[in-house]
Amino acid sequence: MDIPPLAGKVAVLSLGALPLSYALNHVSAISYPLGVVWMSALILGLLFLAIYSLSRSDIYYDPLFAVFAVFSFTSVVDLLIALGEDGYMGSFMAFYTKEGEPYLRTAHGVFICYWDGTVHYLLYLAMAGAIRKRKRYRNLALYWLGSFVMSILVFLPGNILGKYNSEIRPSFFLTIPYLLVPCWAGLRVFNQTQAPSCCTPNMAEEEQRKGLLRRPVDLALIIYLIFASFFTLFRGLVVLDCPMDACFVYIYQYEPYLRDPVAYPKVQMLVNMFYVLPFYGLAIYALIFPGCSWLPDWTLVFAGAIGQAQFSHMGASIHLRTPFTYRVPEDAWASFFVCNLLYALGPHLLAYRCLWSPAFFLRPLPGPPAHHEKQH
Repeated sequence: MDIPPLAGKVAVLSLGALPLSYALNHVSAISYPLGVVWMSALILGLLFLAIYSLSRSDIYYDPLFAVFAVFSFTSVVDLLIALGEDGYMGSFMAFYTKEGEPYLRTAHGVFICYWDGTVHYLLYLAMAGAIRKRKRYRNLALYWLGSFVMSILVFLPGNILGKYNSEIRPSFFLTIPYLLVPCWAGLRVFNQTQAPSCCTPNMAEEEQRKGLLRRPVDLALIIYLIFASFFTLFRGLVVLDCPMDACFVYIYQYEPYLRDPVAYPKVQMLVNMFYVLPFYGLAIYALIFPGCSWLPDWTLVFAGAIGQAQFSHMGASIHLRTPFTYRVPEDAWASFFVCNLLYALGPHLLAYRCLWSPAFFLRPLPGPPAHHEKQH
């Protein structure tokens, strides 16, 4: 997969978040919740007008260009929030975390800001650059889509169900577009034509004739998916207060962060159990039976989703903003990081395998039925 060039114009525009955030942090007129809402909406509106006037042809070619350009700006804002909350730089966005979204100051909030300000930011620049050069970016968009949706599925319910539900301000309703954009963007991305495959029908037919034992990589991935499925189910039962001794030991000695009243870890484990676990079962089926052409696309979506989820979960489990009693004990760090890193790495290896050699997943071309000689 070719990596498209980054969009320089979008990058320059997004970096305008630095001086703007610094200036707004010193304006007392927006030091109350409604002021933050109106100022945020005004800035996003002016930003869209600026992008439209500078890149009208790109937006006409692909409206997602405007989405990626605006979101690249908010990614820089999120990175400023994370760096400010961790004390690596002056707090440019203190007014927003105080009067807008105070739950961004939690450990989970800080790490989703880090992810948005780094991984998502690079994806936005790459996808905007691909649109400017009229190149394909479907695979990058699928990865972003999974990552973006996962962050929303955990963060928004966690804000409502956790201990910060009393801190919800009017700025919370600015997240409504974040619920609508992935639906619209997802439809556009999935409707884009796939890149032409380099596999010929003969190559696909030959690959699909191979049994599982002749495909050791697929066999290893199936074994991984089985263990990952049990791990996903187990952690889901843990947050549901399963009375098994193993669940009790795990939540107190290995991942006490799952008990944190902020609710983000509990929501994360439930999302994994109800969405990731069924996907693992379907992926096992697709690795055994040929012709499941849907798997390569969905592996990218779930690789992005699990990558974002594990980054936020692992970081928040050891962050100083997490109360000491809920952090991972030092004697459990090795097992915690090994298990969670493998859990994050596996879906990426699966996605790479599907992109690297997609012949097994191609739909068989219609043709005349095969004639078998009668054996006597």
